[in-house]
Amino acid sequence: MLAFGIGVGAKNSKGDWLETYFAAPLWNPAAEVKELLKDSLGYAGGNQTLELDAQKLEALAIAFEKASLPAQAQTAKALRDSKRPTVAVIIEADDKASSTPEVYLKLQLISHRFVKPHGINLEGIFALLPNVAWTSQGAIDIDELSSRQLTARANGETLRIFSVDKFPQMTDYVVPKGVRIADTARVRLGAYVGEGTTIMHEGFVNFNAGTEGASMIEGRISAGVMIGEGSDLGGGCSTMGTLSGGGAIIISVGKNSLIGANAGIGIPLGDRCKVEAGLYITAGSKVAVMDDKGEVAKVVKARELAGQNDLLFRRNSETGRIEVVTNKTAIQLNEALHANN
Repeated sequence: MLAFGIGVGAKNSKGDWLETYFAAPLWNPAAEVKELLKDSLGYAGGNQTLELDAQKLEALAIAFEKASLPAQAQTAKALRDSKRPTVAVIIEADDKASSTPEVYLKLQLISHRFVKPHGINLEGIFALLPNVAWTSQGAIDIDELSSRQLTARANGETLRIFSVDKFPQMTDYVVPKGVRIADTARVRLGAYVGEGTTIMHEGFVNFNAGTEGASMIEGRISAGVMIGEGSDLGGGCSTMGTLSGGGAIIISVGKNSLIGANAGIGIPLGDRCKVEAGLYITAGSKVAVMDDKGEVAKVVKARELAGQNDLLFRRNSETGRIEVVTNKTAIQLNEALHANN
């Protein structure tokens, strides 16, 4: 078994799931957990999304206590009298998800750092994630929003709407250890934020993307992109994702690299690389490779330099030509700024 979680969430008036929160999910649980689920839920194998009632939650609480899994036992106990729908999600094989709660469990596994981006199957998740109004009263179906707003007003209240999106913000579900996030609305559930990372107000981290360790993020990390430890994304910079546009290259940034303010990359960078502020490099960009004498050795497309270490990309201020030279100085983050304890 790959993963298991007891969740509580919200449904619309038709009984369709809108979202699910998993307090203490398990990743690669011991074999005894599968036997425990067979006894308490009648689990017969495969990937399952099983709705729970008070009786089943009580059985799970007892079973988890006997198995010395206190966090899971506490979750089951806390939800026995829940007025919200509760569910157990069991992932035995890393197949395409078949339910909204299963997608939410997978996204939370990434944000809990149990599995890294690209480490779990997220195929087809958009079809299972409803577009939801995220409000001061929780997730609300878009078609039911107007009536909920009217009810709130009639009761002298204001229903605040924070966003309308398929993804909620990560911190409503998971707050990883040792991070700073200046604006939590800019980090989506399913982001992997490494310990020591600082995300400033203009930084953004999409789902299935993130940072390996201590990093400074003031730019955009698009879906699928991973940033290596010790790297710095300057204000307004961008990393090209692969969700649209037909791109097949998975973009990443190695360790101790810098993407300058308002710059961007459409190729993977290796370790100790720099991209000059304001310079956007796409895979097809023509780049002049400079030798030690400052002469052009050859001109290549940027994709031919993908993943190489110790490169400095710059634009010649006189000719406008994109050049690459050996980067002789690696960046070093301020340790005091990244002690996020």
